[in-house]
Amino acid sequence: MAKKVISINEATIRFAGDSGDGMQLTGTRFTEATAIVGNDLKTIPNYPSEIRAPLGTLAGVSAFQLMFGSQRVFTPGDLPDTLVAMNPAALKVHLRDLKKGGTILANANAFTAKNLKMAGWENNPLEDGSLEGFTVFSIEMSRLVKIALENSDLTSKGIERTKNMFALGVLFWMYNRPIEPTEEWLRKKFAKNPSIAESNIIAMKTGFNYGETTEIFTTSYAVEKADLPKGKYRNITGNVAVAYGLVSAAEKAGKELFLGSYPITPASEILHTLSGLRNHGVKTFQAEDEIAGIASAIGASYAGDLAVTTTSGPGMALKTEAIGLAIITELPLVIVNVQRGGPSTGMPTKMEQSDLLQAVHGRNSDAQIPVIAAKDPADCFDCAFEAARIAMKYMTPVILLSDGYLGQGSGPWKIPDPKNLPKIEVSHPDSSARGEDGFMPYARDENEARPWAIPGTTGLEHRIGGLEKENITGMVSQDPENHQLMTDIRARKVENITQEIPPSEIHGEPKGKLLVLGWGSTHGAIHVAVDRALAKGRSVSQMHLRWVSPFPSDLKAICDEFDEILIPEVNSGQLALLLKGELAREIHQLNIVRGEPFRASEIEDKINEILG
Repeated sequence: MAKKVISINEATIRFAGDSGDGMQLTGTRFTEATAIVGNDLKTIPNYPSEIRAPLGTLAGVSAFQLMFGSQRVFTPGDLPDTLVAMNPAALKVHLRDLKKGGTILANANAFTAKNLKMAGWENNPLEDGSLEGFTVFSIEMSRLVKIALENSDLTSKGIERTKNMFALGVLFWMYNRPIEPTEEWLRKKFAKNPSIAESNIIAMKTGFNYGETTEIFTTSYAVEKADLPKGKYRNITGNVAVAYGLVSAAEKAGKELFLGSYPITPASEILHTLSGLRNHGVKTFQAEDEIAGIASAIGASYAGDLAVTTTSGPGMALKTEAIGLAIITELPLVIVNVQRGGPSTGMPTKMEQSDLLQAVHGRNSDAQIPVIAAKDPADCFDCAFEAARIAMKYMTPVILLSDGYLGQGSGPWKIPDPKNLPKIEVSHPDSSARGEDGFMPYARDENEARPWAIPGTTGLEHRIGGLEKENITGMVSQDPENHQLMTDIRARKVENITQEIPPSEIHGEPKGKLLVLGWGSTHGAIHVAVDRALAKGRSVSQMHLRWVSPFPSDLKAICDEFDEILIPEVNSGQLALLLKGELAREIHQLNIVRGEPFRASEIEDKINEILG
């Protein structure tokens, strides 16, 4: 009997299994194949913070979700259409999210009495009828790869580990994805051990052929190529995009890039990526701790490099004193915070937006600092580039906020033509800048930026450090009037950045009943929710903030055109708190702190509640 191929516009898939089952790898390979097909997509990994939780336990479940489609995709999807469950624990944790009538692909061999008990199942759900309403494919994946690899050089344990490739092969067949790119990747990755590569390829092809030949599968799905703007694309994570954005900014400024950092989840990939780009004039220093990381970056900035430090929330707490030093010395520095769940060490592998107030106000004294926030993985490139440009133009540290969802999630990135990236003008004074009264290190240009003097330049010797400076001369000053002046200047410098912020874009009508205002990674979920509401004739629009300090100059005027404002945040209401003072009006809030991003349906429900 010929099998049917049904065309669909989009699909959401979730891979789930033990931490050792290779779910992140499996999801990534499916993502890469999907990107090659030309679908738009978004992904989100979800894995435990424990290095290795006990096998078969709920705490040890690792998952990877992606949504892909023939149209624009803004989120990794609310609920999966298909759930791959490699063991009972994975099914237990993720079944509640599966769409009604959704598909389950389960490794039947893992549903042993021991594993069922560890996952809290009283009976085998694959056999007791509790999964009625779902389409269930119970497949003996472990047994089938054992048969397929009976002549392999791999150990029994090694053969068992290929079951994720079997599952991947089934999914490749089900959604008409090419297997050749994964074959090539496996051979390259295991070039020094080709037997491992070939065994995994055999397991993947066995899964693909199982879908093609077995009678339990009658239907596969086709998702056409998305109509994206013309250009060359690659799938990219937010962390890699940040790294590329920083390198691009350094090259456009004619600077070497210095990264002083300490590894921390979920920001470490920026360090990993930049450490492999030495041929682009990148210097990376893995410091002994967070404080040393930022201190080394401040030193590199003083020496004339484009300096960066990367971290997450706990690291930001440790870097706070040094951030103040960068502010008072007025040196360019990019501080990247890939936010995670807190407080303290909190939930290292889960996302949150709870460091906004820390970024804007989390220092002693009136110490203003620009803060920019990326909206999706590709936007991390643009925000990193812009943060670096602003830092060097205004001689100030800049905080770039990302989060675990953006940093480790991925989506298509249209690779820019380097020739079209704006040149970043940077100048350093030479010995001619020394006047009759000496060099004036705190003289100001039209942006309130002081000169970036390189140490060792003849005649430009000057004082620097954490004590308050006298305006113009840079000498240590305890004068109250001067302190007032310097505090005001540092604040004006940040406020001047509003001239760099283009007019805000509104998705929907420029006036109406409800404006949904967001920042950071809430963009995609808000966009989808607003689109759904607009399709139902609702008077609702979306505005998204890239700069959260300073705010765009047109923010209040836009908000005044709407009867109500809703701010969804993955925190307890931090942007809402800031804007209540800025706008002097009531604001509707929608707040979660579950360690995961919003579902579009949650925002849609809130829109309906407000509009009645």
